[in-house]
Amino acid sequence: MPQTITAAQHMRKGRQRVPTSINIRPGRCASHPNRNYEAYLSGSTVRTVPSEVPSVISSSGAWDNGIAADISSDPPSQQPKKLAFAADVVYPKGWAFGSVVMALALSVFLVSLDMTIVATAIPKISDDFGGISDIVWYGSAFFATVGAFQSTWGKIYKYFSLKLSFLVAITLFELGSLICGLAPHSTALITGRAIAGIGAAGIGSGAYVMIAHSVEPQKRPVFTGLLGTAYGLAAVVGPLIGGALADRVSWRWCFYLNLPIGLLATLIIMALYKTPAYAEPMKSSLKEKILQMDLVGTSLVMGGIIACVLALQYGGQAMSWTSKTVIGLLVGFTAICAVFGVWEYFNGSRSMIDARLMRLRDVWNGSVFSALFAGSYFIVVYYLPIYFQSVDGSSPTESGVRNLPLILSVTVSTITSGWLVSKTGIAAPIMLASAAFATASAGMLYTLSIGTSTIKWAGYQILGGTAWGTGFQLPLIMAQGRAGPEDISSVTSIILFFQTVGGAFWLSAAQSAFVNALVARLAVYAPDVDPLVVLSTGATQIRHTFPAEQVPGILASYMAGIKTAFAIAIGAVGLSFAIGLFCNYKRLETDQTKTVGMVRGDENQA
Repeated sequence: MPQTITAAQHMRKGRQRVPTSINIRPGRCASHPNRNYEAYLSGSTVRTVPSEVPSVISSSGAWDNGIAADISSDPPSQQPKKLAFAADVVYPKGWAFGSVVMALALSVFLVSLDMTIVATAIPKISDDFGGISDIVWYGSAFFATVGAFQSTWGKIYKYFSLKLSFLVAITLFELGSLICGLAPHSTALITGRAIAGIGAAGIGSGAYVMIAHSVEPQKRPVFTGLLGTAYGLAAVVGPLIGGALADRVSWRWCFYLNLPIGLLATLIIMALYKTPAYAEPMKSSLKEKILQMDLVGTSLVMGGIIACVLALQYGGQAMSWTSKTVIGLLVGFTAICAVFGVWEYFNGSRSMIDARLMRLRDVWNGSVFSALFAGSYFIVVYYLPIYFQSVDGSSPTESGVRNLPLILSVTVSTITSGWLVSKTGIAAPIMLASAAFATASAGMLYTLSIGTSTIKWAGYQILGGTAWGTGFQLPLIMAQGRAGPEDISSVTSIILFFQTVGGAFWLSAAQSAFVNALVARLAVYAPDVDPLVVLSTGATQIRHTFPAEQVPGILASYMAGIKTAFAIAIGAVGLSFAIGLFCNYKRLETDQTKTVGMVRGDENQA
């Protein structure tokens, strides 16, 4: 087992003081040719591998038994940067830092808003473009590029300027939004959505990386929680804003809305954000940097996401599950996954999903947990407004008011959980509790029916909002809290990759289940109604489109479909609780002034 020594133990033995910086890299030394040593800064101890611990660190940054800390078998361009200890790091403060945090929160808000705002505007878009044949791509194009480029951006932030890369991401997002707003036809809109998705992936990763590099680790959960609040809030209000803009102004303003807010965030970042010295990009040749982007892996992921989402959206809706198209998409998805796995294995450290990082418990566990937890949340966010507007007959505005319990509880709990973790360092039990209560809330939402009382649907939302808001950011906080500074961008992008892809997959699965259940129940409750007419009719137009005697059967069918979607949410969040049982239960560091540094050991291994 690896042994651990602390600075205090060295001092008690009268040895030299630990230096203010250290640069121990994997490598061999003449005095100990069979041993590799590695160190990085993120905990409260210095851990070495193997078990024979050198006696002291000298002021030059080497162990006093002759093991040179600066000797490495890697070429200089591939060696990690020298890392500063916490005591040497000066973190930004004051109004400038507050403005940067606001700009990052606005950026994350826009990304999350773009994931859901289009849903309620699709009927208006299809009216303008004269058909519904392309509507499946309006969401799929965005989610495909967001998911595919998430890890790529993590590499970009590691090998290129953090500030410049983030500004490029915002520019791409704004360009895509402008193309969507001006789109004269469906193809242009889909192209704009794909470009916006590439930028959105960079904004999502970059905002969390910039926060991680700008605040002390013990305060990081609070600010991560602020970004999480912006993300969760936008996911809830997106459909409401989209519906209001589509009805009262134009669906194009769903995209124009991004332009002034994104411009404000860009100007603030340009003027006030200063990249810390310890966040400078790793030095390497341009060829190596391009190879690190793993563009082949990115292309495979994008193709896999598109194949999976289309299969789920076509199956049982536009086509039969036994149709050649749906079967071909499912087979193609399986084949792409297999090829991706083989490619990532042989691509080694250049892979978009770094195997070294995925072996860390906080990363693999947090990734799977996030995919399931986020998926259940997006299902609830998407189908609660459908319940209020179709079954209960609420207007989009009234539906927004009825969603306030969820919005407020998500906002408060996200901030509160970040503050609590920053003060106590306890994250794993809170994450498990959030999954347990979210499962209970999803089960309660499943019991909703026509005429459910206000106190019930409001209470269910408060419980669920508190649970999802509390747990949404914890996997990311835990992974960042135990990652080395050089790995923060990579672990952030990996967690967000699974969060995004998981959200897209589970939401598509819920949509497929919803439509299939709705169509099946229509044959029982309203056999004289054409299912295609129901599917093409907006949720708020049911009572205005169909005769009064047919409405009860249609509403009962809608309710059956919504229950099926909530059942998918129960399964996803229940699985997240099971996965969470295997998380890392060790406390996070909360007092950085006591930090000496930690070397990767076995406490974070699977």
